[in-house]
Amino acid sequence: MKIAVTGGTGFVGRALTKDFIRNGHEVYILTRKINANENKKQLTYVQWLNEGDRPWEVLEGVDVFINLAGESINSGRWSENRKKRILESRISATNEVEKILSRLKKKPDVFIQASAVGFYGISDSEIFTEYSSEAGDDFLARTVQKWEATAWKVEDLGIRTVYCRFGIILDNLDGALPRIALPYKAFIGGTVGTGNQWVSWIHLKDVVNGMMFAVSNKQVKGPVNFTAPNPVKMKEFGRTLGKVLHRPHWMPAPRLALKIALGEMSILVSEGQKVLPQKLLANGYSFLYEDLKHALEDIY
Repeated sequence: MKIAVTGGTGFVGRALTKDFIRNGHEVYILTRKINANENKKQLTYVQWLNEGDRPWEVLEGVDVFINLAGESINSGRWSENRKKRILESRISATNEVEKILSRLKKKPDVFIQASAVGFYGISDSEIFTEYSSEAGDDFLARTVQKWEATAWKVEDLGIRTVYCRFGIILDNLDGALPRIALPYKAFIGGTVGTGNQWVSWIHLKDVVNGMMFAVSNKQVKGPVNFTAPNPVKMKEFGRTLGKVLHRPHWMPAPRLALKIALGEMSILVSEGQKVLPQKLLANGYSFLYEDLKHALEDIY
């Protein structure tokens, strides 16, 4: 297949690209700056988001288009300016993708749009599936709602669209896990916040496999939760991580301390939601890692 990816040099994008190439697909990564020497067999960099760029000319005939572009939510405190960049980077990239797709004579079979379980807002008691209609009202929830709404224009082009609502993606090199694991490696790990907040997690390998599953299964469309079937409370997450790393789980990080240290961004670790992958399971996807302990043992 011919696969186009925005955000292809990011956390999930790198893993996807590696897997696509290993399986013999042609990958086109959209980027602001390219070096022709970076192009290699099966991998082509395509310039976009600059005045005069015409990426649709290179992407004619693409089978799959994956949009992962957007400023990271993990790389600094959420000042008002930063929150504006987080939202606008997602909206502008998605708008540009729609423009590209509208110019293609042959539309791709499927459009895969990054999203997040933050859509549902925070709760210690509710269970959320793709059929949960009420969205949250915090910054992340509002951002995800606007992000997905921007991609509705792609659906209007007649392209099957999948919104991948990612939970906390587990990997030892990037994402939230290395930050959570750092205190444990220093022998000062413990419960984060109250410990009663839900962690809806997923192994990076299941993200990659699940996205390819969504590509190849035409019945998969609309919002799809990318979380393992067994979310856990934060206190269980911490105890399990400590056991896998052979480190103690004893020094708590109170919610107030997190708020002082991280500001509004503390919601990423001090709050959560219990999210289940109903669509993936109903359509026959088999998770590599359903159990947190096995996922962490594979990672570490």
